[in-house]
Amino acid sequence: MKVIHIITGLNNGGAEGVLYRLCKYDTEHEHVVVSLMDKGKYGSLLEKEGIEVLCLNMPQGRISVSGVWALFQRLRNDKPDVVQTWMYHADLIGGGVARIAGIKNVFWNVRNTSLMPDVIKRSTILIAKLCALVSGRLPKKIIYCAHKAKLAHEMLGYKAGRGVVIGNGYDLAQLTYDAAASSLLRSEIGVLPNEILIGMVGRFDPQKDHNNLIKALSLVKNAGLPFKAILVGKGLDYSNSKFLQCIEEYRLSEHIILLEQRNDIATVMSAMALHVLSSLDEAFPNVLAEAMACGTPCLTTDVGDAAIIVGDTGWIVPPSDPKALAKAMLEAMDEKQNDPQAWQARKQACRKRIVDHYAIDRMLTDYHQIWFDK
Repeated sequence: MKVIHIITGLNNGGAEGVLYRLCKYDTEHEHVVVSLMDKGKYGSLLEKEGIEVLCLNMPQGRISVSGVWALFQRLRNDKPDVVQTWMYHADLIGGGVARIAGIKNVFWNVRNTSLMPDVIKRSTILIAKLCALVSGRLPKKIIYCAHKAKLAHEMLGYKAGRGVVIGNGYDLAQLTYDAAASSLLRSEIGVLPNEILIGMVGRFDPQKDHNNLIKALSLVKNAGLPFKAILVGKGLDYSNSKFLQCIEEYRLSEHIILLEQRNDIATVMSAMALHVLSSLDEAFPNVLAEAMACGTPCLTTDVGDAAIIVGDTGWIVPPSDPKALAKAMLEAMDEKQNDPQAWQARKQACRKRIVDHYAIDRMLTDYHQIWFDK
């Protein structure tokens, strides 16, 4: 079978990573990826796996006639068995062009949970609302990455009978605890072998609510717990003067290490004692599954499907509540320090939960059942 994927762009992000893994590990079928914009981060990675990537080079947030025409010609000539679109702009544009080209097996992929005006661009919210209006006509099925995403979008007007949930899947051979790499990283950043290292992986963005995390870490410091914290993600470097000012305001400069964006995610997760996610909004937060796959327990705000991912292996607190976040951090570190047997059992349960529910093979099977169900 031939599947053409249409995605808004191929920069670093959760949807892009899932698309990459889906194409890489699905060796049963032929995949082609069309980016409405450019190759971004994942275009060259897909090509290294032998997957064709076509870029329409549309400006961000704008539609070009030449790009739409090129997409129409490609779909009409290839006549793929399936067109899978990813994210709002591609759902609307790609889904519409595919149907005009005569393709019936069109599937949307929705990756957000809520559409908070302070977090999501107004133009994106408008596109999502337009998608809701045509959701009963364009896609055969709407694939959501999270149960809360499905609920939120159906409340917005997305066709209820067409929604299905497929959780993300991971190559668990690549995501596993690495003691040697962990020790090396901790040494490189000046963290002592027995020093508590808390961490959060996530770009600097209002959605991630780093201010909530900073306030909570300040409370942890005031409680007398010695620790270091690594913050990893785009925009989290020492040129971010606004964020550095926030760190200094709460007197955390000696406790926080900014590592910017990194590719050695298993090493980063292995080095942490606890991964904390302080977000205001998420759909399916990949970082929780990645941390747990490496045996790192997680503390997260109750956003998207975070509580479903973590289950009973970690801690769930309300968003925008630094006191609750700090309290859970102290509880977690108390267990680590005073009950090593329970802590080790928790780490093993984290890994097992991801193996049981979010392995790459399970995600592939779920997509195949949706795409090729007669």
